[in-house]
Amino acid sequence: MNIDPNEAVAAAEAAARGPFGGFLNGLADRLGVRANAAAAFGAPVERDGVTVIPVAKVRWGFGGGGGVGPADDVTGESEGEGSGGGGGVTASPLGYIEISGGKAEFRRIPDVARVVPVILAAGFTTWLVLRGLRKLLR
Repeated sequence: MNIDPNEAVAAAEAAARGPFGGFLNGLADRLGVRANAAAAFGAPVERDGVTVIPVAKVRWGFGGGGGVGPADDVTGESEGEGSGGGGGVTASPLGYIEISGGKAEFRRIPDVARVVPVILAAGFTTWLVLRGLRKLLR
């Protein structure tokens, strides 16, 4: 049995692409186009000799899947198919770069959401300590 290597490679590439390979490639291309420095650094704003450049933390992610069912013994055709994909991006402000008088300085914007778990943990710990003291004093 002689198999042409070029035909084998072409068949393997076609099988790897499957019916949904173009979808995943298109999704990755669309997300990748927007993944650049401009997503993290906003447009500079200049007023009264001071330039401010906004800075954000940007996270990208995407995933996909697929599937093909088993071959039918009678017809030899595959039963079932599947595909799926999705992506997302999140951006949160970190601060800004202030350029003034030939100096650049990064100024962080406080993130209140980061403080909430600390406050909750401190409250819970205080409650446990007071509860323990109350039991000791009885």
